[in-house]
Amino acid sequence: MPDRAPQPVDRQLPTDEARDLISLARDIAQREIAPRAAEEEDAGIFPREVFTLLSRSGLLGLPYDSEYGGGDQPYEVYLQVLEELAAARLTVGLGVSVHSLSCHALANYGTKQQQVEHLPAMLGGGLLGAYCLSEPSSGSDAASLRTKAVRDGEDWAIDGTKAWITHGGIADFYTVMARTGEDGPRGISAFLVPGDAAGLSGAAPERKMGMKGSPTAQVHFDGVRVPDERRLGEEGQGFAIALSALDSGRLGIAACAIGLAQAALDEAVAYASGRQQFGRPISDFQGLRFMLADMATQIEAGRALYLAAARLRDAGRPFAKQAAMAKLHCTDTAMKATIDAVQILGGYGYTADFPVERYMREAKVLQIVEGTNQIQRMVIARHLAGPEAHRTG
Repeated sequence: MPDRAPQPVDRQLPTDEARDLISLARDIAQREIAPRAAEEEDAGIFPREVFTLLSRSGLLGLPYDSEYGGGDQPYEVYLQVLEELAAARLTVGLGVSVHSLSCHALANYGTKQQQVEHLPAMLGGGLLGAYCLSEPSSGSDAASLRTKAVRDGEDWAIDGTKAWITHGGIADFYTVMARTGEDGPRGISAFLVPGDAAGLSGAAPERKMGMKGSPTAQVHFDGVRVPDERRLGEEGQGFAIALSALDSGRLGIAACAIGLAQAALDEAVAYASGRQQFGRPISDFQGLRFMLADMATQIEAGRALYLAAARLRDAGRPFAKQAAMAKLHCTDTAMKATIDAVQILGGYGYTADFPVERYMREAKVLQIVEGTNQIQRMVIARHLAGPEAHRTG
């Protein structure tokens, strides 16, 4: 079959600097990420050196203030860089998104002193972050979390277990939501916990159907002492901080999903153009042509949706509803596109000789992380029709 290289996505970017960043991301993706992706995913290898390279290249803190080592880039640019990285390997794209999520609380709610002290290393100093909200018994119902932080003089002592933590056990810092007061959302505070803190430990990584190179693990806090100057925001503000971060994080997941879907489409087009049956390429057959057309249309729609939400965010306007819509549509698109790519490749698509079976396994988790797609529908409906009426008795 002929080697048909995919055409780069034609992007509308606001500045020459943004175009240079996309070119840099593509170069790193093609040289350093994609060639090793299949082998390292199969072996469960996390590419920590790639994140070090991304940090040195200025791609790990793009949406944050350059005063602290960030890139001063609008979200619409940052997300398109994410998409390029995720198309090469979802472990990398999602890892950058999670790292950015982990920096959100400090960058947006920390004091000036906290930001000066910690942000430069987090954004451009080679550190890797993790975001700790979910627990074994509180996933979608995050407000019922049980991890506690108890005041002890000028310190806090944190006890509890967080679950489903990307980079759990290997992160250099953790943004942790813990209960400091009453039950419910108003009793939660946020803390910046160093990865080497005494009493902090990561469990063995979960055995997953996809993204085997991205460690997902429980993180245990056994009397972890954190000084009060590492509390982010006010006491009791943690849940609001968490939700604010998730609105932005959902856009990161949406961009990663479109990157994965684009990779699946590119593979399907290349295969269909080269695979001969009945004396001609299978891309000549209308059934397959329509599948490719539908995939491309949904991917373009998803890209437009996440960028529209990002531009609202960049303009300082409310974007929570649009972020939920983008996360919902883009991750459902990734699931459908990867399934269709496997179908187009037929028996070959079901083998590890081609990457589409890996793409399909990876796509599933995107419908679950940072709020399941059922939760996204609830968020959207609340914006349309108001809160649900709760009945008692």
